[in-house]
Amino acid sequence: MPGADTVAGMTGRLAVVEAWLVAVDRADAGAATALCAPDVEVVGPCGSVRGREVIGPWPARAGFTSRPLRRFCGAGDAVVVEQDATWTDPGTGAGRGRAVVASSFRVAGGAITRYQRHDDGLPAALAATGLTDADEVLTRAS
Repeated sequence: MPGADTVAGMTGRLAVVEAWLVAVDRADAGAATALCAPDVEVVGPCGSVRGREVIGPWPARAGFTSRPLRRFCGAGDAVVVEQDATWTDPGTGAGRGRAVVASSFRVAGGAITRYQRHDDGLPAALAATGLTDADEVLTRAS
């Protein structure tokens, strides 16, 4: 069983990720950016880029919102969230798609240092982070 410091660290990392997801859902670029390290790595299908400036315009442009389904947090710095995601056109509000995806994060010092969305789902996100079903968090971070 993890010690109190480890549990507090896991809860803190998960709270940072949940706050970031709320900021993204609200298209609040300032709040999302503030939760990231200055050299945050954002990994996408075409490679990776670094820097908060990548996060800034993304929430408003993407029209991405999600509802967390499952959360995973281990003894390292990794957090994974499985999400029911929807995309809408920011200009018209028209739906552009829906899927179950997973996002993996690295969180250190109270900031997100790495973010990657896994369109191929939860198993890929868990494998990429080294987390397993045993790392599932069954209660929400406070």
